[in-house]
Amino acid sequence: MNEILNTLRQEVRNELEGNILPFWMNRMTDHERGGFYGRMSGENELFPEASKGAVLNARILWTFSAAYRLLGKEKYLETATRAKRYLLDCFYDRQFGGIYWELDACGRPLDTKKQIYALGFAIYGLSEYARATGDEEALEHAVKLFEVIEKHSFDPVRNGYLEALTRDWQPIQDMRLSDKDENEKKTMNTHLHILEPYANLYRVWKDERLERQLRNLIEVFVTKILDQETGHLNLFFEEDWSNKYHIISYGHDIEASWLIHEAALVLGDKKLLEKIEPVIIRIARAADEGLNPDGSMVYECFPDKHKTDCELHWWVQAENVVGHINLYQHFQDEDALRKSLECWNFIKDNLVDRDGGEWYWSRYEDGTANRKDDKAGFWKCPYHNGRMCLEIMERFS
Repeated sequence: MNEILNTLRQEVRNELEGNILPFWMNRMTDHERGGFYGRMSGENELFPEASKGAVLNARILWTFSAAYRLLGKEKYLETATRAKRYLLDCFYDRQFGGIYWELDACGRPLDTKKQIYALGFAIYGLSEYARATGDEEALEHAVKLFEVIEKHSFDPVRNGYLEALTRDWQPIQDMRLSDKDENEKKTMNTHLHILEPYANLYRVWKDERLERQLRNLIEVFVTKILDQETGHLNLFFEEDWSNKYHIISYGHDIEASWLIHEAALVLGDKKLLEKIEPVIIRIARAADEGLNPDGSMVYECFPDKHKTDCELHWWVQAENVVGHINLYQHFQDEDALRKSLECWNFIKDNLVDRDGGEWYWSRYEDGTANRKDDKAGFWKCPYHNGRMCLEIMERFS
């Protein structure tokens, strides 16, 4: 078994350092206007005039900060520092607090709404930079972002976090994270990506209020978001947590299974772990309904319509690997390890672009590579695939 894990660890390190990180350093760094370019197409065409998204920049910050923390290479610190400076100098709203959603190619505010999902990723990136370097400025701004989320987004009456607000924290009509989402006030996805940065922030800032809210987020997932009958996570909610949608996102299920577990592990509470571990195993088992025989995982399912979206997205496969690695590491589930290895083999054979660099967005159901969607952009970042590599490297170091 050690030989298998050592081989896996070496392969993902080669992928990280030989393909993923160089792509972002060499091809996506905007040396003229600062920060990083906003888009490269699936055909590897760069769009220097594309707008720059907060999520992309924050995820680059997290990835290169984590790479520096694990590997100690100055070139990764340089890229992380570039991302940190651009986030604080251009995306950070010094008048109202929070992070702008979108800048133009020159770094001027284009969409100033406060999407809480983006603020969460800014905390994630800044807290990882602070964790890797001890940088006080990064930690200070991560804490400021925590404070504005708690002040403006947290719902003290019904619990949970509101999806989005205007620049000055007023209600906003269109709260959707993207065009494919439902326009509801609370979503599983945003709660997952508040849980994730709060856990990381707690690693470097042992604040009592942060601990309380992190515990509460775990409870929200168990009592509000989890479908008690199916083990899947519901996705969209009204303000009172009523749910009128029946959509299964297999990738989010498997991702949430290990992120919820990680949050409980960071808190270090044995009683909480005893309570939560059966739940995270159940969520992971529910996600397995989306597995194909080759180890890949389909995107999502609409049971009421008897319809399944069988496209094989890059991020779903990356989270599929980590989620099952987590089951193997903590629960000695050797079948889960097999599933991880099968999915990693699928990734190597089908998603890694060995000519253009990085990974394709997806493989279609007919087996062809998706070159229509971006190679890099608002949502295509080095975070899911980079984190998959880093998780395996750190867990089995």
